[in-house]
Amino acid sequence: MATVTLKGNPFETAGSLPAVGSAAPAFELVKTDLSVATLADYKGAKLVLNIFPSIDTPTCATSVRKFNESAVALKGVNVLCISADLPFAAARFCGAEGIDNVDTGSSFRSTFGEDYGLSFSTGPLLGLLSRAVVVLDETGIVIHTEQVAETADEPNYDAALAVLA
Repeated sequence: MATVTLKGNPFETAGSLPAVGSAAPAFELVKTDLSVATLADYKGAKLVLNIFPSIDTPTCATSVRKFNESAVALKGVNVLCISADLPFAAARFCGAEGIDNVDTGSSFRSTFGEDYGLSFSTGPLLGLLSRAVVVLDETGIVIHTEQVAETADEPNYDAALAVLA
């Protein structure tokens, strides 16, 4: 388990992120049209997993906007923004913001949070996902991870994008 903070208060997650060099755990997430997205759907391209508690918070919304802007220039790279929000919330947000360069996936009926060690297991965000970025190569091998220590902080975009060059 990992310990992260929310406004300085420590909380624990269900585990730890997959290690760099390991195969990413398979996943099933719910897309905005209620179909299922899997890790296998993204084979053959690099994949950025932008993971966060809820699209309806300022920092989470900012991360989706920033990765959406960055995705335009990334060739052979997909960005998947993941939270426990219902797919309807992601569709509403992306539609209102004109976000169309990233995919969204909801973990609301999957084991993604446990499989990636990111479900909060204590604190007020219990059951939501901790803020993290995981980058995978074309074969699903983890090439970068960041579990953001303070949940209210943004991830290190530059570090995540640097491994995609």
